[in-house]
Amino acid sequence: MTSKQRSYLMKLASSLDPILHIGKGSVTPEVTASVSEALEKRELVKLNVLKNNFDEIGEIAQTIAERTNSQVVQVIGRKIVLYRPSKTKPVGSRIVLP
Repeated sequence: MTSKQRSYLMKLASSLDPILHIGKGSVTPEVTASVSEALEKRELVKLNVLKNNFDEIGEIAQTIAERTNSQVVQVIGRKIVLYRPSKTKPVGSRIVLP
């Protein structure tokens, strides 16, 4: 992913609300499945890591990205933004990267 594409996705993600909250249980198979399902529907998702989770945010982002075959767009504070192109969405409703 180029820096221009990453910048475009960050711009799109700035208006998104986090759809999943990762708590002290950290990255469980259920969380991974939920993120994968959300990525298939939305392509771009924002996650929130709660304060009771003491794991490194960057490690959590990389672990989820590896397990869901997605890319980490941005990690700011306790927010993680992930992107994965949808396989089932019609072409007209996909996010088109510059």
